[in-house]
Amino acid sequence: MKSNNLSIVIIAGNEEKMIVDCLKSCDWADEIVMVAANSSDNTVSLAKTTIPEIKIVKTNDEYNKNFTKWRNLGYKNATKDWILYIDADERITPILKTEILSAISKKNNPSAYYVIPRANYFLGKRVRHGGSYPDYVKRLYQKKYFKGYQGILHEEPIVEGPLSYLKSDLLHYTHRDLSSMINKTLVWTDMEAQALYKSNHPPIVWWRIIRMMITKLYERLIKQKMWKDGTVGWISAIFESFDTFIIYARLWEIQQKQNNKI
Repeated sequence: MKSNNLSIVIIAGNEEKMIVDCLKSCDWADEIVMVAANSSDNTVSLAKTTIPEIKIVKTNDEYNKNFTKWRNLGYKNATKDWILYIDADERITPILKTEILSAISKKNNPSAYYVIPRANYFLGKRVRHGGSYPDYVKRLYQKKYFKGYQGILHEEPIVEGPLSYLKSDLLHYTHRDLSSMINKTLVWTDMEAQALYKSNHPPIVWWRIIRMMITKLYERLIKQKMWKDGTVGWISAIFESFDTFIIYARLWEIQQKQNNKI
């Protein structure tokens, strides 16, 4: 019988291909809360079939731009003393489960939250370079010290107290195919460009775009040795350079539109 005083909060959009395996890796928690953000496929029905007692919180808003809101919806609906956040493309391994249960079972645990190393898979391949590992993420919180999330582009937890580190990896199956990578780029680069514009970034000229692209490629491939991850490493590094190009091209476009209004 479950009795671990843990709520797992899962953020999921249209994730019918990923949600079942995600939930199966989480089915040991006392409570599972899934925030269904703009879900229009079979994600919700598959979740209910996999975990009949799952708590579903539905929300509809601008696609992929409200992660703080979604995470806070999960926080408000979680009732246990500990909260663990998981995305639909992540998996909890048996060894990580054991480590989490050991951490939250400690009496008078002084840790306000735990940071977890994340093992990333790009295009189905495990990557270890280019800053992809250990990719620490803040995910496990003792609720009495945790007040939710804040921020728009890169949400951050509102938590007071000491942190601790877990040793076991959280598996992350990100960038599953080039089509989804391009779709994410269209959303995230717009947000990045808007954030740069609001911070009064200097006017964009052609050489700045080229410099930033080369800098990103050098940082990932050479400095952080992503070439060691083989073909997938090269694809990922070049794609990040492309991302950088789109961000600064979008920023240039925003600046031009604002200048034309004057």
